[in-house]
Amino acid sequence: MSATDRRRALVTGGASGLGRACARRLGDDNVEVITADIAGGADVTLDVTDDAAVRRVIAEAGPIDIVLNSAGIVGPGQPLWETTRAEWDSVFAVNVHGTVALCRAAIPGMAARGWGRIVNFASMAGKDGNPNLSAYSASKAAVIGLTKSLGKELATTGVLVNAIAPAVIATEMNAATAPEVLAHITGLIPMQRVGRPEEVAELVAWLVSDRCSFSTGAVYDISGGRATY
Repeated sequence: MSATDRRRALVTGGASGLGRACARRLGDDNVEVITADIAGGADVTLDVTDDAAVRRVIAEAGPIDIVLNSAGIVGPGQPLWETTRAEWDSVFAVNVHGTVALCRAAIPGMAARGWGRIVNFASMAGKDGNPNLSAYSASKAAVIGLTKSLGKELATTGVLVNAIAPAVIATEMNAATAPEVLAHITGLIPMQRVGRPEEVAELVAWLVSDRCSFSTGAVYDISGGRATY
């Protein structure tokens, strides 16, 4: 890659929160960033649960070198037995199937060019399991599992696939979390504060760069010390 070439990144959930922070940080590294979101304010309107729309966006965007799967929803904040099948389906449709759809659409081109970076946004909830967030926790555990599997599948192709597992970060999504749930999961952080989006973005910037060259199928905690494994 010459000094004048630019990597091109697609960031889902890019209109706000972690997606927006990561998009801005990659721009600082001279990456051409395309943000996609179901909400307004992104470069492209995209519902990640629509496989055909995902394929169309990838095709129209041109060669995509980097995918950040940061689109996600929290879902029901209540005990498991009070949740519904429809609520579980909606959480998995975005957090899991949306991630799979982006990977499925972008990987063939990356592998053909011999270089690619995918970062899937998991959560500490996917490792520890947060009470009253069973659907969200289970969906993020699924993201961790698929990242490990996909990293192995692509290990010799030049396409690296990693996940990040943040604890509570000061974003719009967590602002909508039930106060008692938010207080509980914030209290688990030894640093006694929530994380900042720009701190997560700094980790992501490394993971999608050439500086990251011998890591794939890994899960990087960014948790203020909460991580237990």
